Amino acid sequence: PNRRDFAKTMYTFIGYVFPFDVAAYKNRQEIRKKLGYDDRPLVIGSIGGTAIGKELLELCGEAFTLVKQKIPDLRLVLVTGPRLSADSLRLPKDVEVKGFIPRLYEHFAACDLAIVQGGATSTFELTALRRPFLYFPIEGHCEQANVARILTQHGAGIRLSHSQTTSGFLAE
Repeated sequence: PNRRDFAKTMYTFIGYVFPFDVAAYKNRQEIRKKLGYDDRPLVIGSIGGTAIGKELLELCGEAFTLVKQKIPDLRLVLVTGPRLSADSLRLPKDVEVKGFIPRLYEHFAACDLAIVQGGATSTFELTALRRPFLYFPIEGHCEQANVARILTQHGAGIRLSHSQTTSGFLAE
């Protein structure tokens, strides 16, 4: 038998399962208040559970310095995750750095823009929350290439290449 038809007959496809109710995160101002963020423009940068994205976080810091010239009250919060020490990063003084954040999706729901690697969890959460984001799939990483393909199909996020992105380009 045709496997696709057989699967559609025998299974119910429920899509990606989130650990939260997307509808509960529609009021961005309420979420910002709950998390202690003010009304300044907020960018969240995160590399997930890996230390591979150290250079991406540093690129965000470099771009932040340039963007602050146009948007002086911009706030950048970088999340290093569980495997990267904040002390190992070279960043401007006014960049906020946090380690592992439980329920990072709440911070994504509060942001004006997110900059992340190309992993499924962060990018799919941002897509579901309808937050604008830039993503940098790890080059040559088969899972992140597949995630990028799915995001492209859904018109979600803007895909960039770390090796071809300068701080000036990212700032723009």
